Amino acid sequence: MQTYLTADGLTVGYRKKPVLSNISMKISRGSIVTLIGPNGAGKSTILKSVIRELSPLGGSVFLDGTSIENYSDSDFAKKTAVVMTGRPDPELMTCFDVAAAGRYPYTGRFGILSKEDKKKVLEALELVQCGSLAEVQFRNTSDGQKQRILLARAICQEPELLVLDEPTSFLDVRHKLELLEILKKLVQERNVAVLMSLHELDLAERISDYVLCAENGTIGRAGTPSEVFERDYIAKLYGIERGSYLTSLGFPELPKVDGTPKVFVIGGMGSGIPVYHALNRAGIPFAAGVIHENDMEYQTVEALAAEVIPEIPFEPVGERAFLRAKELLESCEAVLCPLKLFGTMNERNRELLRIGTGLGKLRQINLDKSDSGDILNYK
Repeated sequence: MQTYLTADGLTVGYRKKPVLSNISMKISRGSIVTLIGPNGAGKSTILKSVIRELSPLGGSVFLDGTSIENYSDSDFAKKTAVVMTGRPDPELMTCFDVAAAGRYPYTGRFGILSKEDKKKVLEALELVQCGSLAEVQFRNTSDGQKQRILLARAICQEPELLVLDEPTSFLDVRHKLELLEILKKLVQERNVAVLMSLHELDLAERISDYVLCAENGTIGRAGTPSEVFERDYIAKLYGIERGSYLTSLGFPELPKVDGTPKVFVIGGMGSGIPVYHALNRAGIPFAAGVIHENDMEYQTVEALAAEVIPEIPFEPVGERAFLRAKELLESCEAVLCPLKLFGTMNERNRELLRIGTGLGKLRQINLDKSDSGDILNYK
């Protein structure tokens, strides 16, 4: 893909005071590049400098081979559309009127919409699933609808570069996913380049083609999601000292409960995840095993369990792991077994279940009572 936006040695800040320096990045059409980093790291400052809201303190930004300083306002608006976090509150403007503002780079100084302009506005509203809101006053719509209408306004500009600052802020899960689906469609079908900032690391990990990390006054790590979203690095980037970030699952976990394990969990194949979370919420330290290191729940249990007994991938549970699990199980007050399927690789977990049952320690799982600490039918 051909590079569309280039920043080289860029320094950005306010009132001649740098916030980030020596920034380099390349963005191609048909790709999504996402800025991540802690609050105050300068993500929005980078975006404001790219869209000419702030003048760079040093370095250069080129758009389609031309310095951004050399574009007229009208020509720059035809190349670049912006959706920032601020919400306009226009008096008596319909959703159609707000979206139509995106056509003004094409309408001339009188702002008169042609038949073709009106068609493009309606098409943009349909694309963001707000066609039925065309005649509704903008101020009477929900946060999710407002964000999509502002995106429709940006689409009306027919941009080659779309810049968004925290576009999913204040949206519920449904509307976050809908908005990101629209962005992906713009990238795939219209070959738009997208530069945005996101706080939600799980979404950034899933939608981004490339990720830039604002860190210590510059861009730290940069690369594909698989190169950036590494557990220790994310913990360092955000200063996580208690808890952890699970890279394969894309969400943070609370700190584990300290103390000697009271409960032994026989899990695997994802069956244990809700149990681990329930025990953690209830403040009950637990041990778990035997879990293969490539199991879908391994990162979760490793983050939350006082001790987890692992086994290497694609190997049957071995004697050493089994004996350690048996020792822990016998020392615990109770045993939980969310695992229902046993096969060649985890057959010895069935033996652990028999041992726990024989000792009278097996308890029923009551996830609906986990908040009161009664997950085990006992306190």
